[in-house]
Amino acid sequence: MKKFLFFLTCLFLLTCPSIFAQQITYSEPDREDARVMNFEVLGKVDGNILIYKSYRDIGFMCAFDNGMKMIEKNRLDFLPERTISTEFQIYPGFAYMFYQFQRRNVFYCMAVKFDSKGKRIGDPIQLDTTSNMTYASNRNVYTVLFSDDKQKIMVFKVSSRNDRMHVLTTALFDKDLNLLKKSRVGVEMPQRNDFLSEFIIDNDGDMACIRASGTSQNDNINKVTLVTKKANEDVVKFTDLSIKGFYLDDIRIKADNLNRHYIVTSYFSKQRRGNIDGLYYYLWDKDAQKEMLNTATVFTDEFRTDARNEGNTKTAFNDFFLNNIILRKDGGFIVISESAYSSTRGNTLSRWDYLYGSPYWSQLDYYSWNSPLGFYPWWRMNTFNNNMTRYYADNVTVISFDKTGKMEWSNVIRKSQYDDNTDNFIGFGMLNSGDRLHFLFNVQEKRDNILSDQSIAPNGQINRNPTFKNLDRGYNFMPRHAKQVGARQLIIPCQYRGYTCFAKIDY
Repeated sequence: MKKFLFFLTCLFLLTCPSIFAQQITYSEPDREDARVMNFEVLGKVDGNILIYKSYRDIGFMCAFDNGMKMIEKNRLDFLPERTISTEFQIYPGFAYMFYQFQRRNVFYCMAVKFDSKGKRIGDPIQLDTTSNMTYASNRNVYTVLFSDDKQKIMVFKVSSRNDRMHVLTTALFDKDLNLLKKSRVGVEMPQRNDFLSEFIIDNDGDMACIRASGTSQNDNINKVTLVTKKANEDVVKFTDLSIKGFYLDDIRIKADNLNRHYIVTSYFSKQRRGNIDGLYYYLWDKDAQKEMLNTATVFTDEFRTDARNEGNTKTAFNDFFLNNIILRKDGGFIVISESAYSSTRGNTLSRWDYLYGSPYWSQLDYYSWNSPLGFYPWWRMNTFNNNMTRYYADNVTVISFDKTGKMEWSNVIRKSQYDDNTDNFIGFGMLNSGDRLHFLFNVQEKRDNILSDQSIAPNGQINRNPTFKNLDRGYNFMPRHAKQVGARQLIIPCQYRGYTCFAKIDY
């Protein structure tokens, strides 16, 4: 009897990890796809998973069922040649695609609707145009913003023809693409190195952005102004942030729709081009139109030692960039950052090589802005030379703050990654299951990349989860392109024998 109970206990312990392990379902590689192509996971619409694929000027909208079997593949014949950019948003029952292109001297911003099987619904809708384009542009003129509840959509452009007065043109739509308000306002740019960045809209349709001032020597930002515009008004308002004694960079702004606040965060140093000392935090009440909080947290030596991989603790955060900001209902928030850098022919680039001077500045009359959240700092540089570039993505820091800006806890997800001439397989993807945050990333074992999952609880405790089930050999995951499509479900692109396919992970 004792032997039998011992056998049952051992059997339970052996099978227990698999009971709680994650389940992976793979799609079949599409042999008709080009070996090198662009893709984007839109999300789940009426139970089907929509994925956009494109190669050169040919685009497809593909629909997969819950078993990751492709049920539809629709060629997007309506897309013009040299479509410059595409963006997507999903809703219950349908999805939107926003795209831009130039025809002769006119630049167009368009939208088109798709059903749950990736089939087009109706004709493309023209949202706005820009005439008298005397040059052929391969860059966006427009930027598309979405409110958190997806009920407001804003299309805007910024004209920088006048150095001292940029012109901001906005078009606000509801979720059915009915035009609610179109505005054209001037934004004063008092200093020669002023630039606009970090545009957001909240659930009211109000817009906010940052006007920052740097120097021509790529120093830190030395002046920051919060620019706000009400949805139904044709004026902008300016509020200078008090940052005396601080030099900022890597600024982010987030709308707290529940508490009706705007949150501005940034890394800071106490000296120009100095080492990162901590995190700056600014809170603006949109109803009272006043500052609620203006504070900063200096990182302790213990946290610096924990965050660094190697080297001096004073420089521990010099390679960290803000990746995500998660708001809590109580007004607190969580800041997630990743250590990321690159090198070319042995020359390692520092954060000063990526910042500043506006990363959105253009010699053209118009420039657009796309949120760098989730993107690596080298995206701000126009291009690298043809030399071999090695990309690095190391530790991830997770810091929790209460509503007063006081640090509650911090922890570090440890990893060390690099790859040559591509950043697709480094970095991490994230799934928010409500009770914890899951971080998925590749760990190199011998010559293979093994997908790993570590999660962090609301109190900051890290848990290293069991190995994935169905982790078949030959699949190389791209976790930083992962998209959460359900409460405990996400899609991760992967490569198999040179072809791109997709894996669904259920928790």
